[in-house]
Amino acid sequence: MSELEFHTLLVQGVFLVAALTVPALLFISAPYGRHARGGWGPQMDTRLAWMVMESPSVLWFSAVFFAGAHAWSLVPLLLLVLWQSHYVQRAFIFPLKIRPGGLTPVSVVAMGFAFNLVNAYVNARWVSEFGRYELSWLLDPRLWLGVGLFVLGYRINRRADAVLAALRRPGETGYKIPRGGLYELISCPNYFGELLEWTGWAIATWSVAGLSFAVFTAANLVPRALSHHKWYKQKFPDYPPGRKAVIPFVL
Repeated sequence: MSELEFHTLLVQGVFLVAALTVPALLFISAPYGRHARGGWGPQMDTRLAWMVMESPSVLWFSAVFFAGAHAWSLVPLLLLVLWQSHYVQRAFIFPLKIRPGGLTPVSVVAMGFAFNLVNAYVNARWVSEFGRYELSWLLDPRLWLGVGLFVLGYRINRRADAVLAALRRPGETGYKIPRGGLYELISCPNYFGELLEWTGWAIATWSVAGLSFAVFTAANLVPRALSHHKWYKQKFPDYPPGRKAVIPFVL
């Protein structure tokens, strides 16, 4: 089996995992954050869990990317900046803003770590080795449509995280209803932002590898957003009835 055939097999595996993830998360909420519960084995500090789980998307992606024959070409470097702008923040900055004391099952961390190893490899290897991104790609509207969607999603995601971080003052515990911005329309604008980001990535790379990640992101985040939305409505009798879960006016 050649490496390209192996790469193709892994991409197909990501699509398969996405297909299995949807029914699983519709019936079982991932046991961390507001859905945390026992029965999932040993646990670890949530901030450390995020760093461990997301670190392959920074470190392994970089190692695979710079091993590619086209790593120092302009378009692949632009795509690298997009990817790392999300994951450096997600792996090493966002966790430091999480309030201490939370616990996450090690099993969840292990599954996330394993997926990120595969996903980082298939996307990095495509962008810097198997894909062909000549300078002419800079004139292709697909690149800039994808970049625009990615940047818009990134800004939405960061803004939503900032609103959540500001909900509780030092020393406060419990949950509140987030308000302002897209929170007036949907319960999970942070997830909506990520959906836009990785849809943009799929368009900018115009690759099956990128598409597989966009599909998995939707398979993972949409059911989780529905769980969040249901949880908000159950916990807060005065929760705004007009809000959707994750896509404004739609879902």
